[in-house]
Amino acid sequence: MKGDYQDLVDEISALLGAPATLENRDFRLIAFGAHDSDDDLAMDPVRTRSILTRQSTADVRSWFEGFGIARATGPVRIPAAPDAGVFRGRICLPVRHRGIVQGYVWLLDQEPGAPGPEPAALDAAMEVAQRIGVLLAEEAKAGADLSREFRAVLTAGRGWQQDMAVAALRAALGPGGDGLHAAVCVAPWPGEAPASVPGAAAVCLVPRRGGAGEPGDAPGAGPAGAGPALAVLLRLRSTDALSPALTAVARLLPRTAEPAAATAAGAGTTGSRAQGAAGAGAATRAAGSGGSAGAAPAGPPGGAHRMTAGVADPVRGLAELPAAWEQAVAAARAAVAEPRLGPVAQWSQIGPYRLLASLASDPVDDPAARTLLFPAHRELARTAEVFLDCAGQAGRAAAALGIHRQTLYYRLGRVEQLTGLDLDAGEDRLLLHMALKASRLA
Repeated sequence: MKGDYQDLVDEISALLGAPATLENRDFRLIAFGAHDSDDDLAMDPVRTRSILTRQSTADVRSWFEGFGIARATGPVRIPAAPDAGVFRGRICLPVRHRGIVQGYVWLLDQEPGAPGPEPAALDAAMEVAQRIGVLLAEEAKAGADLSREFRAVLTAGRGWQQDMAVAALRAALGPGGDGLHAAVCVAPWPGEAPASVPGAAAVCLVPRRGGAGEPGDAPGAGPAGAGPALAVLLRLRSTDALSPALTAVARLLPRTAEPAAATAAGAGTTGSRAQGAAGAGAATRAAGSGGSAGAAPAGPPGGAHRMTAGVADPVRGLAELPAAWEQAVAAARAAVAEPRLGPVAQWSQIGPYRLLASLASDPVDDPAARTLLFPAHRELARTAEVFLDCAGQAGRAAAALGIHRQTLYYRLGRVEQLTGLDLDAGEDRLLLHMALKASRLA
């Protein structure tokens, strides 16, 4: 297939009379045309790095995506910006298939004032780009075809079965299996697994705890809930460049959830384009663009079974993938328990739920907290949790709840009566705090 890409890139170079390069949607170099110009401006730092290292930096990606290339359906002209290492303007041909961006063809634009490519030539080049899009989509679909191997890793019991499943997935992925990955859990997932996910090495459905899986599946592989979970194995460039992964995850969620998910991916990034924006800022723009990475399914509007996503810490290789999946599941559950964490929650940022999710795979039913958790005592439970969140500081808790301090004391007294716990005792506080937090884990 590599030869097919090279032939198509050469065809575009011939049509437009300029050397072309092809990158996938993660800005990884796939093919490039021959370059025999003596023009020093043609080989600027950005183009040189792309060819030599076969990828672009997160800042470069963010800068180019700021021109809307992920949403574009036709050629996009990007001016030169020497401060950003772009000495010559670019023409970007988005490579799409069925409305989903698969990659980009890049060409050097003419100097200002010089005539550029004719519209007919650009139209012909876009037709070639569409053929490239078909090839890239087929290649991405091959990743989805690894669903059985991926699923086996996530559902196999510990021991030799899991070791064999990891070895099979590593063999199926080839050299890419030793790279950097992040495990993602999206739950509950309605319907079939998507044919492809941007940047994914593999996708599969995992049965919820207590649900029926395939023969050989270990029970409890996915989170509890109304349906199965979607598992995604995302390729990463580096451990500190999670924004592309977060963007891809945000697009899997219902559209009403995307703005919040984009915020988790790094909303609020500012700065001039020439200086380069942070990678998380690119994720924010892309997550709000819509239509560039696949349609999100219609999900639950909210409540205990609203769709959330969890992203594990990056892992290199596949040996730690089962543990990473547990992290992703925990983060997705935490996003349900604490809406402020989601709808896309990173395991590294869910605080006490890192521990609680591993301890409480099933709903907590501690005798001391059981009565307090009845619906009739919801306000008392909230009061106790806010008081404990504020480290037992009555003034802060009363202000957070918007009540008088005497009202707070009265409610805490009622909590002690219902639970039999002493809120002046550290261990009793710890028990109640854990029970209240864990009670919301789905």
